[in-house]
Amino acid sequence: MNLIEQARAWLAQDPDPDTRAELGALIEREYLDALQDRFGAKLEFGTAGLRGELGAGPNRMNRVTVMRAAAGLAAVLGPGKHVVIGYDARHKSDVFARDTAAVLTGAGLHATLLPCPLPTPVLAFAVRHLGADAGVTVTASHNPPRDNGYKVYWGDGSQIVPPIDSRISAAIDAVGPVDQLPLGAPGTLTELGEGIVDDYLDAITALPLGDARDLRVAYTPLHGVGAATLTGAFLAVGFPSPMSVEEQRDPDPDFPTVAFPNPEEPGAMDLAVALAAATGADLVLANDPDADRCAVGVPLPGGGCRMLTGDEVGGLLAEHVITHTTGDRMVATTIVSSTLLGKIAAAHGVRYGETLTGFKWIIKAGPGLVFGYEEAIGYSVGSDAGLPVHDKDGIGAALTVAAIAAAAKRDGRTLLDLLDDQARRYGLHATTQLSFRVAELSQIAGAMDRLRAEPPAELGGRKVLDADDLAEGAGGLPPTDGLRYRLEGDARVVVRPSGTEPKLKCYLEVVVPVTGEVTEARVTATAALNAVGADLTVALGL
Repeated sequence: MNLIEQARAWLAQDPDPDTRAELGALIEREYLDALQDRFGAKLEFGTAGLRGELGAGPNRMNRVTVMRAAAGLAAVLGPGKHVVIGYDARHKSDVFARDTAAVLTGAGLHATLLPCPLPTPVLAFAVRHLGADAGVTVTASHNPPRDNGYKVYWGDGSQIVPPIDSRISAAIDAVGPVDQLPLGAPGTLTELGEGIVDDYLDAITALPLGDARDLRVAYTPLHGVGAATLTGAFLAVGFPSPMSVEEQRDPDPDFPTVAFPNPEEPGAMDLAVALAAATGADLVLANDPDADRCAVGVPLPGGGCRMLTGDEVGGLLAEHVITHTTGDRMVATTIVSSTLLGKIAAAHGVRYGETLTGFKWIIKAGPGLVFGYEEAIGYSVGSDAGLPVHDKDGIGAALTVAAIAAAAKRDGRTLLDLLDDQARRYGLHATTQLSFRVAELSQIAGAMDRLRAEPPAELGGRKVLDADDLAEGAGGLPPTDGLRYRLEGDARVVVRPSGTEPKLKCYLEVVVPVTGEVTEARVTATAALNAVGADLTVALGL
């Protein structure tokens, strides 16, 4: 079929008046470029599901795409299986969730819907808590307002991994027109009450949180769904209610106060930092819109705020969890995170695991996992009972960071003092990330091809000692598109395409021994990271 015929065939099955109007106008005016953008490709089912811009056609997130995904999932699971469905507050999230339930119940599965827009970790918790066979949450996490997504979990409460994703993708491809799918009759869907949130809060408030509670927190959910659940968690354990940024407290799918609803993006934390300054807060916390990630900042005495990196927070959380748990335990992180966690684990005599990027791999690092994190401000905090959530949990992480900060405050210290303590013990592990957002994915492929064809011999004045092509499964890991360089002087670089955005990401680390003041080591490390980054940018040619 040509573009017009493909579009008409899609229009015939589309149940959504919004995308029908959009597509009908494009067909009538024969806007071939716009149709090519929507029908010349399709959203690929990967990184635990789908994510893309809202709109009509197979290369967009819409009701047809979602119903096809649900039908593919139903085909892989089979009749009689139980799926829990959650959703955030983005445009169409509630509609996509109910479409998923209708398709699943129509295929003979049991579908349970969470009661309202809720954090993604509540869905991940609910899958295991309810003994379900799988879970779905409709969210695009920290993507721009125009996007939405569809994330799938398996019965262990973690995101799906190969070969399950490939099986679902193949099943999706076999789905016919969605207007021919049987849909569940009214009453076949189970809708949960607020009790599931209470159960989640019971689980995360049982984490090792100490007894210090004197802490003033400035908080933003960045227009997402985290505020009510985080506030409930804080109050449940005796913390004062966090002071929320009023302009960003309530869910708003247009995210009007930020360019990107990602706490790591420049400017996203400005209102929270201003609130901290105005109220004398001891700590700044933020969740991304689906509250599976947590950003942490420490207000400075002279004004301003020092935002901590994901690796810094990961190191603090790891040492806290290790010192508050017992027995044969494991902590884990990814190949792009700091090497500090391995040194902390060795010093405390616990096992250490290193995985591919993504929590779907971290959770499977090994038995006895009590803590996992990735540098992109994602953490899962556990206790002797294990991890209550088998995925990133921005609420549990925020609660634990607050406990650490309150204990430090009681001793007249801050998280920054604790970071200096770690630098003296293990060396200063300085990390940074370079991200290159591209208009065409071919630019990323071209940059990776250039590095493979002409690998750098030196970066930032440091010789490249080893170069691993992660596509070949280096270090016993499953193959993935990435390159890793070990540099002289205890430094490392990893380059990989993002799995969720049109970005090429580069992860840099330099380890500097602390023989004098930590401040001096930080200056040295920053200069070294800048030098490595400058040379890498030239080598990438972006």
